[in-house]
Formats: sequence, structure tokens, C-alpha cells
Amino acid sequence: MPDQTRARRIDLIVVSILAAFTILYASLAVPFDIPPFEDAAMLMRYTDHVANGHGMVWNIGERPVDGATDFLFVLTSAVLVFLGSPVGRAVRALGAVSHVLAVVLVYAVNRRVWHGSVLASAFSAAYLAVGTGLAYVAAYFGTPFFALAAAVTWALALWQIGQDAEERWVSIAFSLGGLVTALIRPEGAILALLMLLSIVLVRGAGNSRQTILAFALVFLVLGGAYFWWRWQYFGYPLPNPFYKKGGGFHSDSFQGSLLTVLRFGLPFVPAFIVGLRERSQRIRTAAFLLPVVGFAVCFALISDETNYGGRFQYAVLPLILMSWIPLVQRWKFSTDAAKEVASHCTIAAAVGFTLAALLYYSWSQNCHLTSFQRSCGAPYEADGRFDLGRLLSNYRGRGYVLATTEAGLLPYYSGWTAIDTWGLNDSRIAHEGDVTAAYLDQYKPHVIAFHAYFSPLVPPKLTKQNLEQDWFRMTITLKDYAEARGYVLAAAFGDSPYDTTYYYVRPDFEDSQKITNLISGMERYYWFTTGKRSINYAALERP
Repeated sequence: MPDQTRARRIDLIVVSILAAFTILYASLAVPFDIPPFEDAAMLMRYTDHVANGHGMVWNIGERPVDGATDFLFVLTSAVLVFLGSPVGRAVRALGAVSHVLAVVLVYAVNRRVWHGSVLASAFSAAYLAVGTGLAYVAAYFGTPFFALAAAVTWALALWQIGQDAEERWVSIAFSLGGLVTALIRPEGAILALLMLLSIVLVRGAGNSRQTILAFALVFLVLGGAYFWWRWQYFGYPLPNPFYKKGGGFHSDSFQGSLLTVLRFGLPFVPAFIVGLRERSQRIRTAAFLLPVVGFAVCFALISDETNYGGRFQYAVLPLILMSWIPLVQRWKFSTDAAKEVASHCTIAAAVGFTLAALLYYSWSQNCHLTSFQRSCGAPYEADGRFDLGRLLSNYRGRGYVLATTEAGLLPYYSGWTAIDTWGLNDSRIAHEGDVTAAYLDQYKPHVIAFHAYFSPLVPPKLTKQNLEQDWFRMTITLKDYAEARGYVLAAAFGDSPYDTTYYYVRPDFEDSQKITNLISGMERYYWFTTGKRSINYAALERP
């Protein structure tokens, strides 16, 4: 059997094993019985509305708003929903398939582009398989879908880097891949541009003319057409959350982003150090690092809120896993020298133990998905907002309005018209900066819900320092609005009197008393950070 045919058969077997391993790992180790994470439910609301023909809107019948920055992911998920899949199943299926494909791609690139060993290539793929990718799927995020698009684009960039002459089809495919990555998430445009700069850095501008031209044409023509359309459709050039979360340099986001990327790729740092030390490898190493570090740095432009498990930076992990092998290929193990030290069995055991330890390190990233995570097997606990949202769905279709800071689970599962008082899904609030009583009066919300760091037992301190904090000022606005208009405080659920969720109900509509009783009577409202039954501090205050 020719060596090439034998190698292909081995690769096919390994790819099948990797795919089966990933699926088995998903079925045995990933908690798919959890509800959506709070922020992921926002995407699901948009997906549901698009699938049912209402457009990319937060509230049916209102103007479009780009609160779901995962634009192409929402559209793709909506197609699956339109074809008959439930929203949750569509979102998860798209993420799971993307994750498996990314695992296979990492192996294939290392084998076909770099001619890496089966062991090193399979280890790279397995490292991705047991990382945080499936945790995002379990939480209903579209992160693996974006990561797959970035990985495909980087694979094409690496192919171009490794060739003596540019290939036209690769230049076009790379440019289209970059555009798709940008359509999934807006920061994908930055990542694609950084990849282009990596190609130019290695090949030189003269030898990259074809790729530069293809990239410019695709982004100016196709990307420009999309940008013009979205500006007309949404009314603003940038995604709505940017106007709320962006502006200026966020030092905490900058540090957190770099540390997250370092944490994801820590075992491979030595390979890049080796590459930078060798003069012949420095340019290529710098090119491999450029999209990784550059992408991490760009997150200094927005605040780090909603960054569940480092999902914003996760797309660079496949890039690292497809780039480290060529940096260390010149470092060969001497079998003769090894025999003098120990037997082959001992060496094999040492290598096996090291690889197992590194895979364990990758898996352990699942223990740091949230700041309040209590165990590696449960990224977050039972959530009363999920249960209450489903109860409020009994009043869906009656024109009721919910004003809330908790814009994920409550709006999605209730199906009510919702005001996102923080502004991620409300262009007016995002641009004006704060929710106002006049704006709330336009809706006259039937229920007001907000997450506060005070309670009826520990009233808010209206100091100048506190009122300068955007979140605190918003909660005071909501509290004052409700109390000035005679709303009934149905509940103030919390795990402590310093961390609660208030629920006010307007007293003058048909189902007011029923909804008040429903909320105040919830005996199993679980606090999302602990999974424990919450205390209703509003009930403790009553005579």
C-alpha cells in the first residue's frame, strides 16, 4: 500500500475516533439539562421572532434593533426553526455540529498543511474537544459557530502562508470566509483583517497582491452592501450593545481579555517562545500571534459584561491549535539518546501522562465559566427567572409589558413585550444613556423587575458616589417610578438582603391581582448563583 494512501486511511480513522470521542464526551460530561444562560436567552428571543417572520426585532411590531450581535447565527438558527425545530434545539444543534467540525478541522490542518504527526495533531484536536466549546452549547450560546468560521478562515490563511505562490481560489475563499466570520459577529471583521496582515507579514505585500485584492473587493463590495443594508434596517451603523458597552478604553476588559486568551492557550506558550527565539521562525511566529493577541486587545473597546466563560475570546483557541506545531517541528526527540535514559515504555508513559494532564487542563477551563460557579459539572444553578418567565407565559398575548433589567429569561419565556431598561436591546436607552420615567410612561409597564444590591431590609443609600454608578442609578429610577405610581411590591427575592430581584406589579389591570399572587406566592424561586431557594424580603417587611 502506498504511503500516501496509508496516511489517508489513518487520518480517516483518527478523524472518526475524534468525532466519536467528542460526541461521547458531550453525552457523558456536558450538562445539557440546564436552562439557557440569561444572556443566551436574548439571542433565542431574536431567533424566534425572525423565524416567525417578524424580523430582527426585540418586540413584535416595533423597529428592528441589533441587540443580537450574533447576526448570522441568529439567521441560521431561525432557518432551522422555520423548518420545524424548536428554538432551543436549533441553537444547540448548530453549536454542537460546529464544535465537532472545528475539532476535525484542527486535526486536518495540522496534518495536511503542516504535516504534523498523528499524535500531535490528534492531541490538538482533543484539547479543543474537551475545552469550553460544548459548555457554550449547553448554555445555548452560538460561540462554536463563530469559532468554526474563524477556524476555516485561518486554515485558508495558513494554506496561503505555506504555499510558494498564491492560489486564486484560496484568496477568494479566504476573503469570503473572513466576510462570513464578520457577519456572524462584528468583531469577526477585525479578526479577518488581522489574518490578512499575517499573510502579508510572511509573504510580503508583493507576493500577497492577489489575496489583498480579493479581500478588498469582497469586503468593499459584499461587505459594503451588507453594511449599507444594516444601517438602513437598524438605523445605526454599529450593533446596539456597542453604544451601551463601548466608548473609551476599558482597562479591566483589556486585562481580562489577555488573561483569558493566555488561560485558553497556556500549554502552547512554550512553542511560541521557541519560535520567537529562532531567527528563521520569528516572522512566522509573529504572524501566528498577530490575530491571537490583536483580537484579544480589541476587546479593550467594550466592557466585559455578558462574557460568559470567555466566549468573546474563544475563537482564537482553534487558531492557536492550528499554529503551534510548525514552530516546534525542528525539535526532534533522539531515540538513541532516549534509550540511554529509559526504556521506550517509560518514555511512552511519560508522554501519555503529560498529554493527559494537558487535556485535563483544557477540561478544567469548564470550572471557570462564571464568577459564581460552584462546581465544574454545573456552570450555574437553578434560576427563578426561568421558572417565573414560564409562569408569566400563561398571560402571553394579552398586551402586557414587562420593564426589566433581566432581559434574558423573563422576556423570552414569558413572551411579553419587554423594555430592556439597561439598553442592550433598546436603541433609545442605549443612545440616551439612561431609562427615564417619561420613556416608561410610553409603555406603562404592567410588571417592573430589576436586579438590585439593596432590599426592603437594607434600603439603598442615595449617596453621590452610588448615584454615579449607572446600574445603581437605573434601579433607583425604576424603584421611584413604581412607587410614585402606586405599583405593588409583589416580591424582592434574594440570597441576601444585599443582592435581590424586585418585582413590582401595576395594580389597575385585569390580571393584576393574579400576577401579584403568582409572584409573591412563589415558594421555589431559586437564586441563580447558589441554586438555593430565595428569601422574599418584601414579605418579611409586611405586617
